[in-house]
Amino acid sequence: MGERLIIAAMMLAAIAPPAVAQKASDYAFEYTYPVQAARIPRLKAWLEAEKAKRHAWLARTAADARREAKAAGAPFRAYDMQTGWEVVADTPRFLSLSSASYSDTGGAHGNGSSGGLVWDKRAARRIAATSLFVSAAAFQSAVMTPWCRWMRAERTRRVGADAGDTIFGQCPPIKDVTVLPGSSNGRSFDRIGVIADQYVVGSYAEGPYEHTLPVTAAVLRAVKPEYRAAFAVR
Repeated sequence: MGERLIIAAMMLAAIAPPAVAQKASDYAFEYTYPVQAARIPRLKAWLEAEKAKRHAWLARTAADARREAKAAGAPFRAYDMQTGWEVVADTPRFLSLSSASYSDTGGAHGNGSSGGLVWDKRAARRIAATSLFVSAAAFQSAVMTPWCRWMRAERTRRVGADAGDTIFGQCPPIKDVTVLPGSSNGRSFDRIGVIADQYVVGSYAEGPYEHTLPVTAAVLRAVKPEYRAAFAVR
C-alpha cells in the first residue's frame, strides 16, 4: 500500500464504544477508542486514565483562560480537544493502534497530532513500536533512511524550490515521529507506517508527512529475535 494506508485504516475501524463527548461553557472534549481495545481490561484502564488526565487538564486550562480573558476585558473562545484511537493491525500476538488528536486552545489555529501504541497480547502490556527493534540505530537504518528519502522527494513536490531551506527538511529523530506497525493479512506485521506531524519536517501549511514502507529483509533483520515470528517480508 501507499502512504494513505494510515488514513484508510483509521476510516475503516471496527465499531467502537460510544464516543465520550462532553461540552461545557469553557470547552468541548471527545475521546474514543475501538472495541478491540475495550475488550482488553488493562489496555482499557490505561486509555480511561489517559482520557481522564486530558479531560482534567482541558477543564482546568480553559477555566483559567476564561478568567484571564474576563479580567482583561478580552473575548474568550471555547477550547476544543478531540482524540480518536483506531486499529492499524490486529494480529494473533499484537494489537497496533494509531491516534489522531486535534486541539484548539485559543491560538491562531488548532493543531493536530498523531500517536501510536502496540499491545503485546502474550505479555499483556503496552510497548512502544520502536521497542520491537534491536536498537534505534537499526530502526534508523532499515526504516527511517528509506522514509527520509521519500520525505525529501515529497517536500520538493509540495513546496518546490523552498524544500532546500535550512529550518525544515531534515531527517527527524525517531522520538519525533509516530511509528505504526501494520498488517495486510491480519496474521503478521508486513508494513511500517511513519508519520511526521506538522513542524517536524515541514511548516504547518505543509501538513503532516506520512508514508508506509513494506517489511523487507533488511527491516526483518532489524527486528529483535523474539519478535521476528510476528513479522513477515512483503
